[in-house]
Amino acid sequence: MLLFALWFTVVALLALWSLAAWALHGLVAWSLANAGALSGSAGALGSIAWPPALEAWLPAPLREALAGLLAGLAPAVEAVLQALPALSGALGVAVGLFWGLGAVVLLALGAGLHLLVALWRRRGGPGAGPAPVLLGSR
Repeated sequence: MLLFALWFTVVALLALWSLAAWALHGLVAWSLANAGALSGSAGALGSIAWPPALEAWLPAPLREALAGLLAGLAPAVEAVLQALPALSGALGVAVGLFWGLGAVVLLALGAGLHLLVALWRRRGGPGAGPAPVLLGSR
């Protein structure tokens, strides 16, 4: 029963891992498809309107320094936004490798725990005693 619970948990975690990888792939594919619409807007990074709640906590010199930093990063952000649609072909491979690595880790964890449970039972852990004798059986 313990091994069933262990492997059920491993399979459930593998299903959640697969769902997370699928959702990440969908989100990244959607953002890559819309990255072309964002290009041209990187120059506006320096003129970000700060939320009123944040303006109360950030001093004016710090806000100006951050705006200057973002304005200086605008050409790099523009180049990245223009290159993103070309990288969408490698997205499926990257997500597949990411999912595969996590799946191997989860299965190795399950196998390791299975081995530990088997060794624990062999050494005389609870429930590792002789099989109970049923009444009326010979």
